[in-house]
Amino acid sequence: MLILPIKKKWFDMILSGEKKEEYREIKEYYETRFQNLFGALTVHSVSVFSDDEEYELLQGKSVIKQIRKNSVQEVVFRNGYSKNSKSIKARCRLRIGKGRPEWGASSDKQYYILEILDKEELAADKNILHKAGDEQLEK
Repeated sequence: MLILPIKKKWFDMILSGEKKEEYREIKEYYETRFQNLFGALTVHSVSVFSDDEEYELLQGKSVIKQIRKNSVQEVVFRNGYSKNSKSIKARCRLRIGKGRPEWGASSDKQYYILEILDKEELAADKNILHKAGDEQLEK
């Protein structure tokens, strides 16, 4: 499961249901993580007429079977970097596109967009996640 820290403003908006997307810059750091979680490949292309890069996301039957995964995955959004911070577990779908400025995106830039399909706030004692195979701690 992927854990992404976010600022309190965006955390509260996601929790209230007002914000339905979370954005991440298109960088190798996220490219690797999203490939591992969603089985998605990012295709980079440079325009002949400008210095802008364009990106496309390949998923599902567009990628080889060995990396193919379900297009909907669980992501944990954590309010900050502390292990004790409040967290939201969300079912998300990944795409590339332009985001909404009122939700923190620049209008002229492409992002990885995590579309939030549904969510639940994690109880404080369930915020600590362990490696695959371990159970969550419960008090």
